[in-house]
Amino acid sequence: MVVSRDKSPTAQETFMQMAQAAGLRGRLLVTVGLLILARFGVFLPVPGINRDKLADDIANGRVPFIGLFDFFTGGGISAVGIFALGILPFINASIIMQLLTAALPALENLQKNEGEAGRRKISQITRYVAVAWAVIQSIGLAVWAQRYANNPGPLFIAATVLALTAGSMFVMWLSELITERGIGNGASLLIFANIVAVLPRTLGQTIDYAQAGGRETVGQVVILLLVFLVMIVGIVFVQEGTRRIPIISARRQVGRRLYRERTSYLPLRLNQGGVMPIIFASAVLILPASIAGFAGGESGGGFLEPVRKALVQVSNYLNPNGQTPWLYVTVYLLLILFFSYFYASLIVNPVDMSQNLKKMGASIPGIRPGKATSEYVERVLNRLTFLGAIFLGLVAVVPTAVESATGVTTLRGFGATSLLILVGVAIDTAKQVQTYVISQRYEGMVKQ
Repeated sequence: MVVSRDKSPTAQETFMQMAQAAGLRGRLLVTVGLLILARFGVFLPVPGINRDKLADDIANGRVPFIGLFDFFTGGGISAVGIFALGILPFINASIIMQLLTAALPALENLQKNEGEAGRRKISQITRYVAVAWAVIQSIGLAVWAQRYANNPGPLFIAATVLALTAGSMFVMWLSELITERGIGNGASLLIFANIVAVLPRTLGQTIDYAQAGGRETVGQVVILLLVFLVMIVGIVFVQEGTRRIPIISARRQVGRRLYRERTSYLPLRLNQGGVMPIIFASAVLILPASIAGFAGGESGGGFLEPVRKALVQVSNYLNPNGQTPWLYVTVYLLLILFFSYFYASLIVNPVDMSQNLKKMGASIPGIRPGKATSEYVERVLNRLTFLGAIFLGLVAVVPTAVESATGVTTLRGFGATSLLILVGVAIDTAKQVQTYVISQRYEGMVKQ
């Protein structure tokens, strides 16, 4: 994508125009209303579960995989609410479709050559994949929740799977309504709302911990909060950081008039994958503990028992609070680096970018069109991806290391992934609102 330089309105102008734009006010009200409706579903419990026993296991750390998913669902997993899965199946389906689009020529053709009709077909396929993925996740969650059921058995599993799948599809529909009739970014805003909903409880626990521990504890909490603040500032800079490769368009002659070269730029983001590399890396790290937890408790048996024990052993080695934290950090950083390059390769294709520039009659100064351009873009992209991966690794590891050093564990669920999501979604939503304000300004000028 080639971007030309233009002047965007300031934040003050944007807020003034937001207050005057009736259409934007309506979209904001629709968005807020749908987000509140999605939050209500989290507190509608799946029937037939002993919640006292479940709460006790979570409080005593006997559910190792609950933290990350519980933050994404706003407490839905720990409460086993009807909206427990939330928007996660749809996000997983979107990731799967991105991978398949890059691997299958038929889907790639739909996306690139079929225009709007092709994108609608891909969206429809994504919904079907989301339904299938919701059923799979619902079965896993129902089998795990059966140990807390008042009347365990096939009927409980079937009812739980039906309720969780229906709830997830309803949340997916809400996200599409927010995208179409709200301010956009429906799926991202739902995750944003879920994380924000858990923050007051987490901050309250942190304040109680500081008050109970005296001055030394207050100092530790202040240090941890300062680290989080520095991380937020760093995330803003990196999320907004781009390498602008200059682009020169060829001269055009229309009749006797000769139009001179136009200068624009090709933006390459420092962090192409956003939060996805951390999500993938975290999912891989907690996968052994999750499978072992679903497979059974300490008293498991059968021919799968050696596999379960091996998974438990692996999860112990990959535990940041275990005996080998250095192994956890090393594997985590390598996974983030791998998924950063992997996701960047899905988002940016240097060959396609070079071909598009050639078709537009544009070129990079000092670089020949064609293969030389694609190789140059690939080199720049690899360097940017490496720097972005290092930053993601620091964001992922530093808060956890400071938490372990200070001994403040109340913010343990609120880690790097949550920080990146909050900051990234806030920036994207602000840009979406600003774009809508600019479009309304131009529509008003045309009508006049």
